[in-house]
Amino acid sequence: MILLPLKDVNKINYYTDQIIIRNLTKRQLQEIIKNNEYERLPEETKIKLVNKDESNVQDFIKNPIVIHNPNNINVVKEKTLQRLILEDIPSFLKELGSGFTFIDNEYKIKIGNRYNYIDLLLYNIDYNCYVVLELKVTELKKEHIGQIKVYMNYIDNNLRTINQDKTIGIIICKKDNKFIMEYCSDSRILSKEYKLI
Repeated sequence: MILLPLKDVNKINYYTDQIIIRNLTKRQLQEIIKNNEYERLPEETKIKLVNKDESNVQDFIKNPIVIHNPNNINVVKEKTLQRLILEDIPSFLKELGSGFTFIDNEYKIKIGNRYNYIDLLLYNIDYNCYVVLELKVTELKKEHIGQIKVYMNYIDNNLRTINQDKTIGIIICKKDNKFIMEYCSDSRILSKEYKLI
């Protein structure tokens, strides 16, 4: 009954698949439809779904990513955004797609003589890879690409085993900058906007 009002066959197929894959309840299905989950998928992913092509970890990460903000906190710092995510980590991981698991926040790594901290370190079970996630409350800048590349390389060289796929990097920012991403040669780095609800 919930799917009957939907007119687009591809959208209906997507939500039907999600019911099976994620074992959704009626209420959970209503929630993902209300949040326009299908509409927030990249266009390339929608084409892959129609053609039944093989997908990868990047395909099902929505844009924008919805972050719950029940107390309407004014988010001006990355720490505040991180706290909102950690307060409802299961919902956040579902926003990213299937198979994501949480490893740690402020994951400490040592590069040379200095310690650096990865905002969120995740793992995707379905695609057998680590996921480095950096949070930015500004527009995407070229420095953010360099930072996440260093973190991804560190994880690949120090944590990843030979039977795991290469690390994926996700930058969640206030506003995307498509021009910077156009010149980013690493397809494993994604930039997604966030939306507070």
